[in-house]
Amino acid sequence: MPKPIRRIVTGHNAAGKSMFLSDAASPFEFKVGAGAVTVTELWETRSSPAENFGSKETVDHKFGIMPPKNGSIFRIIEYLPDAQRQREGYDREAAFRAMGAEHALDRSSPRHPGFHKTDTIDYVIVLEGEIYALMDEGETLMKTGDVMIQRGTNHAWSNRTDKPCYVLFVLIDAKPAP
Repeated sequence: MPKPIRRIVTGHNAAGKSMFLSDAASPFEFKVGAGAVTVTELWETRSSPAENFGSKETVDHKFGIMPPKNGSIFRIIEYLPDAQRQREGYDREAAFRAMGAEHALDRSSPRHPGFHKTDTIDYVIVLEGEIYALMDEGETLMKTGDVMIQRGTNHAWSNRTDKPCYVLFVLIDAKPAP
């Protein structure tokens, strides 16, 4: 079972003073691929520069993998071990369809079922556990505290341990890579 992610959101009151708008577990948790992956959405921006006024929730809409045009998404993903995902019948086509990202799937890569490519630049930080970042050519083991800048490349994530791995992502809309 994924652990709840506490999300504290700040803002301004009517007098312009800083305040806390909310402090609770994020209510935006999505199970993908029959629960093989759990995505906790934390915040989204819909423009750049982002707007810091108002108190409207930004992720209270249908879940999707991509940020809005000129926007960003801040999320934490729990990756169950690959072996557990296989035992439970992970269906990548259904998972990506549920995220509205079927177009991002790389159906020609036999190395790992999760290969995909998005038009984003992603800041990736491993919060807990370890996971392999796979590229078309090569792979590297990422451990707690490691950071990767993923620049619109075809990639996949492989958890080869027996414990879940928690990874923080900031996805920013970008021009497509060649």
